[in-house]
Amino acid sequence: MTLTLSDPTWYPIASSDDLPFRHVYQGQLLGRELAVWRADDGNVNVWENRCLHRGVRLSIGVNEGGELKCQYHGWRYANRSAGCTYIPAHPADAPARRIQNKTYPVREAYGLVWSAANDDQPFRPFPGAEGHDWFALRPIPVNAEPEDVLAALARLAPDDQPADLLPGLAVRFGGTYYFVQPVAADRAVIRGLLADKPADERATLRHYSETLSRLRDRLERAAKKKPAPEPLKPAFEKVSAELSTMPEIAVPKGNTITVVVKRKWTSADGVIGFELAARDGHLPTFQPGAHIDVHLPNGMTRQYSITNGPGDLMSYVIGVKQESASTGGSKVLVETVREGDLLSISEPRNNFPLRRDATRTVLIAGGIGITPLLSMARFLDKSSLNYELHYFTRAGETTAFRSELEALHGKVVFHTGLPRAEIATTIASALGQWSMAQHVYVCGPGAMLETVRDTAAAQGWPEEAVHFEYFKNDKPIDNSSAFDVELARSAMTLHVPSGKTILEVMRDNGLSVPSSCEQGACGTCLTTVIEGEVDHQDVYLNRSEKASNTCMMTCVSRAKSPRLVLDI
Repeated sequence: MTLTLSDPTWYPIASSDDLPFRHVYQGQLLGRELAVWRADDGNVNVWENRCLHRGVRLSIGVNEGGELKCQYHGWRYANRSAGCTYIPAHPADAPARRIQNKTYPVREAYGLVWSAANDDQPFRPFPGAEGHDWFALRPIPVNAEPEDVLAALARLAPDDQPADLLPGLAVRFGGTYYFVQPVAADRAVIRGLLADKPADERATLRHYSETLSRLRDRLERAAKKKPAPEPLKPAFEKVSAELSTMPEIAVPKGNTITVVVKRKWTSADGVIGFELAARDGHLPTFQPGAHIDVHLPNGMTRQYSITNGPGDLMSYVIGVKQESASTGGSKVLVETVREGDLLSISEPRNNFPLRRDATRTVLIAGGIGITPLLSMARFLDKSSLNYELHYFTRAGETTAFRSELEALHGKVVFHTGLPRAEIATTIASALGQWSMAQHVYVCGPGAMLETVRDTAAAQGWPEEAVHFEYFKNDKPIDNSSAFDVELARSAMTLHVPSGKTILEVMRDNGLSVPSSCEQGACGTCLTTVIEGEVDHQDVYLNRSEKASNTCMMTCVSRAKSPRLVLDI
């Protein structure tokens, strides 16, 4: 048997006992180094043991329970997907989704953790695997070729119990099974299993360790007399500098995922929770503050924030407000979608990213605005970062996700039924005077957001420290103007008549452009302005960004000048 880098055989790479919570184990298989770690939800991850940034070993990183953090520059990767969730050098931006570490298939069974170089073969139990209470022996590393180790193990079989070679590098005789983990072309690890737990575990471990150690010594003496085998040389790919320094602003519309409604429940009076689960495997990586587009049965599309914590990718949980004045979006979701139904959703996108370099983070939510802030609080909570969350509701029974909020370890304050004047003073007290490296995030009704922004400005908070997300754009839109737009990258000049948006005109001319809410609230259609004066009508940009005249929302904003030049 010749070992190759593409060998699809499943081999044991660790014992289950090697993976306690909040620990990272360094495994090896076929010349590759692996970072093996167990998340707080029990999932075992097997990744290439290198950070995509500078190639530092992730096995010396920090297992935060839902994310693995590189020790060098603090890049974080999500449980299950290995997608990058945070780049400290770009704290205000969501990393591009393509920044994803290499993962390997994994299965935990019979007291061992198994992996393979690729997904070409499904995991299959070894012959005789079922029906036993397996007992794992101590692993013995050997500096010898894996095939030689297997042959030597077979010779340990007593005369009355001939060795039975199993698929892969494995052998059994009696109730003893040995598996050879091919670490490299000239190194291996012997992993043994006994079919049943012995009466005296310590004596049994000592016996087998002594036997296998003697075998190791003989093999290593013999290996020194042989020519060295051709080494296995895996190639490592680092993320491009462009990808790591140019965070993705938006993604084109059209990439959808089918999910099943796993659970639907009343989270609070007027708020329905939906758990949307993957049909196979896990869902894509998201960052705190991210949202998904949900494609509804009536053809409409609505955006909902993900409330999950770090590394929680088996399903997304969203909260939907029951609104009597709904025009059919949330109303359809609440009234017609049932558990077991299938829905199409977009991949997560994040226009409300969370910085994790703040000395103090203040989260302020009103009503259903708790959804993105619950996710943020969970990420901050898991990383033991300083934060406080203030949640304003009209009545106690309208407090959504109360049990999830009460499970957090940070400062969570419920403000219930406050008069409007008292809300303002409470917000002022929660904010306090700004000092270096403090950030506030607010999501809720428009009036509340304006109060927070005005109060923060009055108390010395700079605009770049105030982060907000509107539900919708309540401001009246004036679409009476007519003007031309020059699309610099597309080499096109289009006329935008009154009554039509820039976005609509571009689509009419065959351009595929990203958008989501199309109300000037979500920021998905954010576009760079090269020339011309913008008539801003959105609620996404702050005052400084609007005054800079360097960007705009093509879904609602227009031109004050006869012509705009856009970087499209």
